[in-house]
Amino acid sequence: MKLQTAGIHHVTAFVGDAQRNVDFYAGILGLRLVKKTINFDQPEVYHLYFGDEQGNPGTIITFFPWPQGQKGKIGGGQVGITTYAVPPGSLPFWMERLAAYGVAYEKTARFSEEFLSFADFDGLQLEIVERADGPQSTWSFAGVPADKAIKGFGGAVLYSAAPAKTAAVLEGSLGMTRAGEQDGFIRFHTTGHLGNVIDMPAEPVPFGAGGTGTVHHIAWRTKDDQEQLIWRGELQQQGYHPTTVQPRQYFNAIYFRESGGILFEIATDPPGFAIDEEPGSLGEKLMLPEWYEPYRGQIERNLAPIEVRQLEVKKP
Repeated sequence: MKLQTAGIHHVTAFVGDAQRNVDFYAGILGLRLVKKTINFDQPEVYHLYFGDEQGNPGTIITFFPWPQGQKGKIGGGQVGITTYAVPPGSLPFWMERLAAYGVAYEKTARFSEEFLSFADFDGLQLEIVERADGPQSTWSFAGVPADKAIKGFGGAVLYSAAPAKTAAVLEGSLGMTRAGEQDGFIRFHTTGHLGNVIDMPAEPVPFGAGGTGTVHHIAWRTKDDQEQLIWRGELQQQGYHPTTVQPRQYFNAIYFRESGGILFEIATDPPGFAIDEEPGSLGEKLMLPEWYEPYRGQIERNLAPIEVRQLEVKKP
């Protein structure tokens, strides 16, 4: 049986100030902060997760805020643009909302679709597209009604230093379908309803540099631990060097760097974000893995306080 990912599980990026990160993704984009935890390797750094009401796979963007971090450069070997999907007819609402908060945007087009392209406070490149696929959001916050809210990922634009090799991974290893090529972009589809459209420039993109305002890795969905191990074995047979399984509390992960330079992760759908908090109170408390609980006081003192808050409109 050929393995096929349903699409994006999550995207993880580096940013600067944690509160500004919360203000943008919750206060402006209206996403839910579903988990407030730490970088397991650097407990002095937050790991923040934003997504739909339950933090379902295909909706989650995660951040490592590091105020002292060096500014990165978006380029080859990275996710260049993260795409969000909203219901059909919602772009005028988002044009008005972005303008009201002083977020500059422009209209772009690919494959006969219109996108609103903009950047967050750290320069991370984002876009919004209308798509009928995927369940409608049930989360409403900060003046974003559920019928206009971001549903989750529409997909991503991958910047590869070796597009032919990256395409071979997307099709041959991850089981995506090559849907077409137009205006210098190649499009791939996955089997899911969110995070299911992957675009990539057909020509190589010069390498970027990691740092704030760049994506660290993109994670692809696998249904469970058993399938993940099958995937790991197949990647080894194909000549890649996936890591051992890394427990990430809310999913398990393996990582490998594909030949175009992009760090890929394959992450399990379960167990999800409600294993240590009630669904109604996700993201309200700093959650730590059990091995860090004895150090909670010290860890909390080293983290700047953050809050989910509604922002004042900058423009009438």
